[in-house]
Amino acid sequence: MSATAGQADGVRSLADRFGFEPTMVVMEMGYDDDVDEDLRDALTERVGDLVDEDTDEVVDAVLLWYRDGDGDLFELLTDALGPLADSGVVWLLTPKAGRDGHVEPSEVSESAPTAGLQQTSTVNAGKDWTAARLVSPRGAAKKK
Repeated sequence: MSATAGQADGVRSLADRFGFEPTMVVMEMGYDDDVDEDLRDALTERVGDLVDEDTDEVVDAVLLWYRDGDGDLFELLTDALGPLADSGVVWLLTPKAGRDGHVEPSEVSESAPTAGLQQTSTVNAGKDWTAARLVSPRGAAKKK
């Protein structure tokens, strides 16, 4: 079997798709009873406990569960940037089309740049959720 056979079959764990490493500190926002527990389990198995939004720690990544009706996306993204390390990433998780709370992609594409973020990719984050990877543009200085 070749070293790339697993990759060719598309076999990657959920934690691999998010690029999380065991040493990372990950903050979670927007948790509710509809989140994908399999995804959370895979991520916590990789990084340990997720910290909540009241943390004083600098975080490497933010998991932001967001549904239509959860408030202003721009404000939530701005809140997510507060504890985020300069090289950190925000994973914006939204319900897939046809699911309760679905968020139109145009809302993300309008809110992210206004908050100082750009979308670099999306991943399938489970049966009901899609995740958009948002980062600060290269060369952009983070305001403190």
